[in-house]
Amino acid sequence: MRWIARLWPVLVFGCLLAVPLAARASLAVAGSEAFSDSALADTTVAVSLTPAIVATPPLARDPLAQAYAGFSEENRQYQAMRVWLRLLGPLYGVLAGLLLLFTGMSARFRDIAHALGDRRYVRVLVYFILYSLAVFVLCLPLAWYEEFALEHQYALSNQTWDSWLLDSVKGLVFSIVAVGVVPLLSLAWGTIEHSPRTYWRWLAIGTLPVALIATLLQPLVLDPIFNRFTPLADVSLKQDILALGSRAGIPSRNVYQVDMSTKTNKLNAYVNGFGASQRIVLWDTTLKQMKREEILFVMGHEMGHYVLSHIWKGLAWIGAAAFLGWWLTARLTDLMLRWFGARWGVTQVGDLAAMPVLALALTIVALAAQPAMNAMSRQVEHESDIYGLEITRDNAAAAEAFLKLAEGNRSDPEPPAWVRILFYTHPPLADRIRFAKSYHPWLEGKPNQLYRGTSAR
Repeated sequence: MRWIARLWPVLVFGCLLAVPLAARASLAVAGSEAFSDSALADTTVAVSLTPAIVATPPLARDPLAQAYAGFSEENRQYQAMRVWLRLLGPLYGVLAGLLLLFTGMSARFRDIAHALGDRRYVRVLVYFILYSLAVFVLCLPLAWYEEFALEHQYALSNQTWDSWLLDSVKGLVFSIVAVGVVPLLSLAWGTIEHSPRTYWRWLAIGTLPVALIATLLQPLVLDPIFNRFTPLADVSLKQDILALGSRAGIPSRNVYQVDMSTKTNKLNAYVNGFGASQRIVLWDTTLKQMKREEILFVMGHEMGHYVLSHIWKGLAWIGAAAFLGWWLTARLTDLMLRWFGARWGVTQVGDLAAMPVLALALTIVALAAQPAMNAMSRQVEHESDIYGLEITRDNAAAAEAFLKLAEGNRSDPEPPAWVRILFYTHPPLADRIRFAKSYHPWLEGKPNQLYRGTSAR
């Protein structure tokens, strides 16, 4: 689920404080991951159950062999570059933060903020705007290469330069408004100023409610800033999806499509939000390139996230992990201030000029936690693959859906173990194809693992 991979709602309170690069936000697919978090919305369309499956359809071709055959030298070069960029990105952000500190720019931003306002809210907002602009400019070249130039080089992007830049600026403005104008950062900084030794406890306590609010509002506030979401236009397909949802025990809701073809040729679908904001979203590229049965498997996978309460479980994990994460961040921040504070002109954590220090510490802690978070996410995605197969009983459609994701996203079917551990939030596609071909307990007289309803058709 992409919301785990991106760390948007994950440790949200910390990420909002750090904001190493404004929420740059084009909803682009990272690496070879597929079937990200998607959505469901209200509708009153009537649905009916389809007949039960008696046998799984045969595979017309070998998707696993096709996936390996399609992983050309060009695709291999693309994925190798993506891996290098995933390694370079955090280092680049750390270097940008260190540049602001060692050049004294952070201290100068603090002095400007203090000169322009007496109230904490004004000072924090002014500093945060200057800090965000500086980091945005410093990181823009790498962002341009990773998100625009590389994707165009391998014919994966349709986005124009001005559209990409506009999305980047939108992300910057949104982060400033959501964190600075809305007084989240001011409240957090007040806690740091008044409790320099124990602030991490209060920030950890604040992480879960902020993550809940962020998860609730993302589909309603953030996503529409960057893309156009409309109800699924194919009425027949919508009714099939709603029928699937009815059998999964999901309340009748609308299904959305998003105009990602204006920006990318990649494929995806995702679930995000909860309650009234929860929705399943299909990229229009997925609608164009996948057959109906393949889309229904993708929807079964996404419904698995809903039925198995993956978003709630993930939020609970965030709330628990926040205490360890913020404690480590506080300890690392204190250590860096003792070593370099005098050189930076920053002597205490409550100093506004210490914001990049907290950001650096948080980045390091998040990177250390990434393998564990990825492992949890891969398990969650595997459970949803199981659920999608059990509710549709269509092994051929599942395998073909994974193959099209591999082809459309230039994916590495079987990346090296270290790449999988460090970067993959989903199982490698070769593993998913193998599982899709071999998992059919209904043909073996065995019970389902996760789906408890009636069979699909």
